[in-house]
Amino acid sequence: MKDSQPIKAYYFFDEAGDTQILARKGVNLLEKGTASKTFMVGYLETTNHKEFSKAIRELHEKLKVDEYLASIPSMSSTNKAFHANKDCAEVRQAFFKLLKDQNFKFYCIVARKNEDLYRKKFDMKPVNIYKYLVSQLLKDRLHLYSEIDCYFSSMGNIVRQDTMQEAINGAIALFKTKWNKENDSTIRVFIQQNSEMPLLQAADYVLWTVQRAYERGDFRYYNFMKDKISLVHDVFDAEKYPNTYYTPNNPLEAKKIDPV
Repeated sequence: MKDSQPIKAYYFFDEAGDTQILARKGVNLLEKGTASKTFMVGYLETTNHKEFSKAIRELHEKLKVDEYLASIPSMSSTNKAFHANKDCAEVRQAFFKLLKDQNFKFYCIVARKNEDLYRKKFDMKPVNIYKYLVSQLLKDRLHLYSEIDCYFSSMGNIVRQDTMQEAINGAIALFKTKWNKENDSTIRVFIQQNSEMPLLQAADYVLWTVQRAYERGDFRYYNFMKDKISLVHDVFDAEKYPNTYYTPNNPLEAKKIDPV
């Protein structure tokens, strides 16, 4: 167990994919190929959020007035906020290059979707899945700093102040059970819109690289950012368990995670 540092840190969360498995009348969307194969939650960790946010805002203002980009349809979305899935290739390149030069770490947890597992473990309820992933992701990382502000990207009835506080409390309880030690850190929870927080947009971009690897077998973006991605935990990969923790020294590769 690592000791706590007497400094303040900031965690910025985002999710990728969806929790849906069944449609109306019990149609399995995974079998039809119309739902994501995984659902994942990740967070960006930094102790220097102000300078990082400033750099993103400056890039945003620069790209908004770029004459070369002006006529690209997706810029109507980009002009509001960066979003990896919507931005054009030129914007993605600029944003990824900015991220590469910043000082941060990224952690995420990937949940492969399985109807029997999701029914037994989560009663097929999206909020239960999300809370579980957050608790598992944070159970060994909420004691690392004396103060932590956790910013979550708003998500309907799932990501709310009360549900995310419950997820945080769950992580603290898991930590106490594992280490027989109280968590003395001051932890605050904030729910924000992506457009209001540049570092939520950064979290979206980094998590997107992991999603591309799992959903499309495209490792290009992950490989570019892998030195920043401290952990990918493939929590329900029963075939590879317990070797389901991927780090810069043990990066994601198709042969390691297939079949998804």
